[in-house]
Amino acid sequence: MNKQYIKQNLPAILYSTEQVRELDRIAIEEHGIPGLTLMTQAGQDACALLRDRWPDVLKIVVFCGSGNNAGDGYIVALEARLIGKQVSVITVSPDVNLHGDALLAYQQYIESGGRVIDYHKDIEFDADVIVDGLLGTGLGREVTGLYAHAVAAINQNNSPVLSLDIPSGLHADSGCVMGCAVKADCTISFIGLKQGLFTGQAADYCGAIYFSSLAVPDQIYQGINSNIKRVNSVTIPQRNRCSHKGSNGHVLVIGGEQGFSGAVRLAAEAAARSGAGLISIATRTAHASLIAIARPELMCHGVEYQDDILPLLNRSSVYAIGPGLGKNQWAKELFNTTLALKKPMVIDADALNLLAETPVHYDQWVLTPHPGEAARLLQCTVAEIQQDRFRAVSQLQQKYGGIVILKGAGSLIADCENIYVSNTGNPGMASGGMGDLLTGIVAALIAQGWSLLDAATTAVYVHGKAADRAIVDGERGLLASDLLPHIRKLLNNK
Repeated sequence: MNKQYIKQNLPAILYSTEQVRELDRIAIEEHGIPGLTLMTQAGQDACALLRDRWPDVLKIVVFCGSGNNAGDGYIVALEARLIGKQVSVITVSPDVNLHGDALLAYQQYIESGGRVIDYHKDIEFDADVIVDGLLGTGLGREVTGLYAHAVAAINQNNSPVLSLDIPSGLHADSGCVMGCAVKADCTISFIGLKQGLFTGQAADYCGAIYFSSLAVPDQIYQGINSNIKRVNSVTIPQRNRCSHKGSNGHVLVIGGEQGFSGAVRLAAEAAARSGAGLISIATRTAHASLIAIARPELMCHGVEYQDDILPLLNRSSVYAIGPGLGKNQWAKELFNTTLALKKPMVIDADALNLLAETPVHYDQWVLTPHPGEAARLLQCTVAEIQQDRFRAVSQLQQKYGGIVILKGAGSLIADCENIYVSNTGNPGMASGGMGDLLTGIVAALIAQGWSLLDAATTAVYVHGKAADRAIVDGERGLLASDLLPHIRKLLNNK
């Protein structure tokens, strides 16, 4: 097996479709590597992956379209035949539509005695593994016609699926499904990891992701600068042995309207478990004492009027405002007073909705919107946010400044130069209170002297990783508070 692709060692840098095309061009035109050589390497590596994951399979069905993705598929079919597998290629496009290297790959497969079947809507096939080479990274419109029917046929079959470069129907830049898409068990990406594999709807379609550089020289990557990077891991520094609570910052969590006291408590407890030296809560008087009884380490203050919060703001080093805040007059007064002091802060939940009503640009905050809040901040629809999450997080950062975390599967973290993608986490996190934890972690790390960007990227990674550790009994029924012990361990390198 070619070990150039190993899931655990995926490259950190992600590329757009245009950038990957340029990598191809540089390899072919400037380094003299024939396109067919690259295609052959892609097919061979994909076949090696297939053999490694499913060593005992006999019957392989390869679905092909008309582009270079189909060429990769024909090479897979050829290689599988050479090692004694029973191979059938089902094509959705006549061979007259093949050109260049894809045509050469097709001809090699036919000359080996390979079999090609034209796809039709009543086709039946028997496969131990399906290889998806229908559509590649050039897809720019919705999948329709026979291609859509073929995608449905693959998904309705119970056999495992290997997708070549990207699951057919998934947009390589945004991770959006273009009408329909193949649900793969694994995907092998070539030359450059496509950014759309790691956010949007990709998590439901890609399966395990592998990578092959196609053995191209490292120099071809030097001419392409990508500003999108994966958060592979995080570095947690050891504490100074002489540190004390004052040197680890003072977080003030602001929110908790009547009926929403749990939100501020979760954010504050997350800040405490993330190592902040002191944590205060500014909330409604009616439940301030109740929170303190449940968690005496938190300093809870009843705040009913604008002037009540000023002493707390002055004593704190970082503010986290929004959990359970609401949008009434009380919330607006606390929000406006907090923003006026210009300290580092984390803006979440209802504070984001208030910010959307009166937009402000500030460079010393971290915004943590989910897609609905992001849509309000940009005055667009949730669908528009999800259609291109990379563009959305960039627009949010440009409009509001600071660091922006666009939450969701494949959370994105943007500063003014780069976008970072984190893929920790799982569907069990789709429950109340999870965002409050993230707010508390970010605030605590800022309080301890971390930069806004490091605090945001580390918090997102740790937040998701804690959820991954907490699902030993399954994803359903996962509570936000279940993450707290894991957050503590992860931030202590355990």
